[in-house]
Amino acid sequence: MEREFMEYDVVIVGAGPAGLAAAIKLRQLSAETGKEVSVCVLEKGSEVGAHIFSGAVFEPRALDELIPDWKEKGAPLNAPVSDEKFMLLSEKGSREIPVGLLPGQMHNDGNYVISLGNLCRWLGERAEELGVEIYPGFAAAEVVYHEDGRVKGVATGDMGVGKTGEQKDSYMPGMELHGKYTFFAEGCRGSLSKGLMEKFNLRENSDPQTYGIGMKELWELDPAKHKPGTVIHTAGWPMKSDTWGGSFIYHLENGQAYVGYVVGLDYENPHLFPFGEFQRFKMHPAIAEMLEGGKRISYGARALNEGGLQSVPDLAFPGGALIGCSAGFLNVAKIKGSHNAMKTGMLAAESAFSAVTDSGDEATPAVLESYPEAYKKSWVYEELYASRNFRPAFSKFGLWGSMLYAGIDLKVFGGKLPWTFHHKHHDHECLKPAAEMPKIDYPKPDGKISFDRLSSVFISGTNHEEDQPCHLTLKDASVPINHNLAIYDAPEQRFCPAGVYEIVRDDDGNNPQLQINAQNCVHCKTCDIKDPTQNINWVTPEGAGGPNYPNM
Repeated sequence: MEREFMEYDVVIVGAGPAGLAAAIKLRQLSAETGKEVSVCVLEKGSEVGAHIFSGAVFEPRALDELIPDWKEKGAPLNAPVSDEKFMLLSEKGSREIPVGLLPGQMHNDGNYVISLGNLCRWLGERAEELGVEIYPGFAAAEVVYHEDGRVKGVATGDMGVGKTGEQKDSYMPGMELHGKYTFFAEGCRGSLSKGLMEKFNLRENSDPQTYGIGMKELWELDPAKHKPGTVIHTAGWPMKSDTWGGSFIYHLENGQAYVGYVVGLDYENPHLFPFGEFQRFKMHPAIAEMLEGGKRISYGARALNEGGLQSVPDLAFPGGALIGCSAGFLNVAKIKGSHNAMKTGMLAAESAFSAVTDSGDEATPAVLESYPEAYKKSWVYEELYASRNFRPAFSKFGLWGSMLYAGIDLKVFGGKLPWTFHHKHHDHECLKPAAEMPKIDYPKPDGKISFDRLSSVFISGTNHEEDQPCHLTLKDASVPINHNLAIYDAPEQRFCPAGVYEIVRDDDGNNPQLQINAQNCVHCKTCDIKDPTQNINWVTPEGAGGPNYPNM
């Protein structure tokens, strides 16, 4: 069946900070010049902000450029950073490192503790005021190409398809959205972006990307323990010194705080359970005391790009561009990426606007070569260059050596030392056989400060239409048992922060099978990243499925 289609000048996949900033910039330029450029944004979440998940301490640099009067227009930046702490944890104790000893990139003067989801909701309203068409609840499931191989646009997924592929009474075919350029702003490990990188060999000139899994809970704290604008980071326990990880605690307004933990997905021990490490961290005396008397409200998880400058792929290809975390502009030293995501969206928008409006009746240039050129001249590139060795130094020196190195590199030399460390392995290549690695004993959750995964997923608002094809696809159904279970004790049971993957056996404990509880999926993409043979391929489920994050 030939699909219906709609045509725009620019189609944007994803209503996150990058996609919305790009859309706003395009329409601002259109209003300033009187040259009409049509823009639409597709968002797979049920609403703008439903799938947005970040720390978040927000640096407003890009927002200042995009909407200088954001304060007057009511942007939800209500908790300026007022106090900062950095602590090194041992199992029972803690030591505070004076913030003044940390490199300047790690300071948060002038930043805000925010809900990034709420900021995106606000940006979405600004975009619509400017004439951007936003379609929430529609997942871009497929890239559409011209005959010459140039990206033509995307197609939304069919709705109303049953588990076995049959069309239900509610069936509605997908629609194609065509653009002179298509921006992919899907966030970290976007499924379409991954395919585009392979098709156009966009990673030819970059290091492998390395990732972390970030988990976060929203808490209502005891009023006596809450101070808006408080920012706390920790390193050390419960991670061993050879495993990347650390926490964040951010106090926002209304008596609420974010409590989160990040584990680098280049870890070696297949027995490691990132969600269990997060829950164990909260039981540390210095953390548990803060949470006692409080109440957990929401939970979520999302992978994040940690490769930095060396892992940024080629950004432009025939008919489209990667922006924001689809490419990976997180500054790990800052623990921030939203400002860079927004700025790259704005840079791509400026390039596309010029290409569309300058071409007249001629065909637009196939590749937006001005976008990567502008990126390399921007403050995004400048700050990523300065911090380029921060994350790979950990792989070379471990926790203590990398902290010393970061102090010398960033604090003393401002990131200008004349060498660059590189990421040499993909995260899925790093696991060692289970028999060679120590097992880890994780305490049972107490239901007050530490919790299990299923109760956590429940408060994430996650929901999928059950009668639909499983979006967690296996290239070879035999691999989970014959390879993953046999060699690595089925690490997918543990690396998933939502309990999606489960090894089930018969009553005698025999005949192991992999059970995929796709209904639980919070769209974090960890399985797509960490599966040892890359046998798991995450594809988009029906639009509007997945988490519905409030204030996250």
